[in-house]
Amino acid sequence: MTTRIAVLALGAGLALFAGPAEAGPFDSGPLADFMNIFRTQAIPRETVAYAGKEKPGTIVVSTRQRRLYYVLGEGAAIRYGVGVGRQGFSWSGVKTVTMKKEWPAWRPPAQMLARRPDLPRYMAGGQDNPLGARALYLGSSLYRIHGSNEPETMGAAVSSGCIRMTNKDVVDLYDRVRVGTKVIVRD
Repeated sequence: MTTRIAVLALGAGLALFAGPAEAGPFDSGPLADFMNIFRTQAIPRETVAYAGKEKPGTIVVSTRQRRLYYVLGEGAAIRYGVGVGRQGFSWSGVKTVTMKKEWPAWRPPAQMLARRPDLPRYMAGGQDNPLGARALYLGSSLYRIHGSNEPETMGAAVSSGCIRMTNKDVVDLYDRVRVGTKVIVRD
């Protein structure tokens, strides 16, 4: 049985290299960590053709594809791999970047503390902080686009609704984005 699981996992990993990361059977459970290795390797930041009608400077997140697009205009965007909200925590809508912070401190919201009372009430910014190197705050919501000290979670549905990026990618995006930037999150 172990051989069969390894073959299935390898086949699924190869499928992830072939196209966008869609929701699938390896989003949780015993093979999730193994599959996230493939997802991380399969999601390079790159400039791609983009057919959307959004204005340059807009951020578009596809939770189904687990990709974030920074619209450049003239039919192009920068595509980043992201981690998104796990089942029951995903969302869609339009927000605005209202604040930007480098190496932000983290205060888990009351809703998260109710689910996880073991979490610290405050964490100073730094390498061990779950918000990573940069954070873009989305309106008056609890959500952020932020870095992560868990790059293996890119391409997975793992967060409590925030959009996670590798620290390297969030620094790149942070340098491009201004307060007031429109953020569209779609299924």
